[in-house]
Amino acid sequence: MKKRVLITGAAGFLGSHLCDKFLEEGYQVVAMDNLITGDLKNIEHLFKLEDFEFYHHDVTKFVHVPGHVDYILHFASPASPIDYLKIPIQTLKVGSLGTHNLLGLAKEKNARILIASTSEVYGDPLVHPQTEDYYGNVNTIGPRGVYDEAKRFQESITMAYHRFHGLETRIARIFNTYGPRMRLNDGRVIPAFIGQALRGEDLTVFGDGSQTRSFCYVDDQVEGLYRLLLSDYSLPVNIGNPHEISILDFANEILKLTASEQKIVYKELPQDDPLQRQPDISRAKEILQWEPKVTREQGMKKTFDYFKSLSKEELFKSEHKDFSKHIRQ
Repeated sequence: MKKRVLITGAAGFLGSHLCDKFLEEGYQVVAMDNLITGDLKNIEHLFKLEDFEFYHHDVTKFVHVPGHVDYILHFASPASPIDYLKIPIQTLKVGSLGTHNLLGLAKEKNARILIASTSEVYGDPLVHPQTEDYYGNVNTIGPRGVYDEAKRFQESITMAYHRFHGLETRIARIFNTYGPRMRLNDGRVIPAFIGQALRGEDLTVFGDGSQTRSFCYVDDQVEGLYRLLLSDYSLPVNIGNPHEISILDFANEILKLTASEQKIVYKELPQDDPLQRQPDISRAKEILQWEPKVTREQGMKKTFDYFKSLSKEELFKSEHKDFSKHIRQ
């Protein structure tokens, strides 16, 4: 009998790529999404497959899946500032109630569960690069706290289920990931920059642009997550690309990639925006024998080609006009 995996947030960016991966590996995939931020077009190519099924459901409500389930990957959560600032309560609920429901389902089905945590648990870090042993520097009551604290609670309740119930759990701390199927207007830096360049707008950099990020291409990220799920390691593992770049240098890379003649404009740095972000992936190398293989040049070319293929209607959606203050860099 084929192994069966439940993927929540399956119509989102990462969730949809995970559906592809597990189907390619010969699994039966049960996809679940309430479509608040996900989009069915990300998985519409899978509906014709016998081993794929979709449930339109909100995981903050009781979750029932008939039949056996071997693995659960919990990726249901708003992940961009535009989303979690617009729906802060839902963001907190999916990290708390949603995680609780899925841990209960995993216990009922005797399934292994992987939780999608985030580098945001480190907040604006005082340690660089960030190791899994670092506890973070997070403002619990700031505007970003609804996302950061939802993920920190998610890790805590997952470890409680692991220790108290003996549940097989995995925790992935995901660093900035990019690639096809990102939403153009979701407020994250890569689609924001590319969208501005394609629309002929100036690129918005916050602060002086000296803050750093480390970008991991989606194929590498998915491979790391897959290996973590199948590993025997229950503590958090950083999954990301350690090659760090400043936002200003990255903006100039985008201008070169898109052959744009726009200029860079500067705005005030948002509250609690991390000044440095770089994963220490020593643990992933040792335990998963994993490290990124796709260079930023290769990944950005694929990502740019994807965004360039979008229709003018998608490119010029009205919400792009008022989202610059929410760009997460």
